[in-house]
Amino acid sequence: MAFRTEAKACACMILSVAFTFGATTKTYTVRHRHLRNGGVGVLRLDETSISFEEPEKQTNHSRIWKDDDIQQLTLGPESLRIVTYEDNRWELGRDRVYIFDKLPAGLTTDWYPILRARLDQRFVAALADDEVKPQWQVPAKLIHGRGGSQGVIVVGADRLVYKSSRPGESRTWRVSDLENVSSSDAFDLAITTHEREFRFQLKRALSAARYQELWMRVNQAHGLRILGADKR
Repeated sequence: MAFRTEAKACACMILSVAFTFGATTKTYTVRHRHLRNGGVGVLRLDETSISFEEPEKQTNHSRIWKDDDIQQLTLGPESLRIVTYEDNRWELGRDRVYIFDKLPAGLTTDWYPILRARLDQRFVAALADDEVKPQWQVPAKLIHGRGGSQGVIVVGADRLVYKSSRPGESRTWRVSDLENVSSSDAFDLAITTHEREFRFQLKRALSAARYQELWMRVNQAHGLRILGADKR
């Protein structure tokens, strides 16, 4: 127990030092998407917040969001989308959404591991984490509306990845963040997350053993205890 406490304290110290020396306080020039066109400004990530400063005529668009101010944050290779708890008076009180695009190449690479460690289910990784080592994988079609996208589902030790070449379709989920997995047959798999449900048409049959193992891992992450498991 003492070792775990010391290790946790050491990790916190390393993270604190990283922020102190500017490892995550770089500034990035991005575009804030407006109803018409957009405005260029500076996006920053520090230890406890994300901020955006838009100069010139749109200074009223500048914002600072603490983690608790963020309802959902979606990070992809080309855009960052933040859903807040602000009311949008132009849309009858709907939650206000901020979209930033024209991201520099390094932003997604820099921010992904930080946000993955810092935020909970509200963080949507709209990208494929290539560092996930597959325990197994299966080609699949993500179904939505009247179409869908082609890709592959990769199952790792602690994360699931849907990798697609279609922009905006890829996802990386922590197993602990999945709300449920279900299946109607060997060629169907549904993954329910805080964002929404993702239904896949599998191109190869998923064995009952693999599905049961995945279902078990997801539910054990939510506190399910299997009788007799502690005795093994």
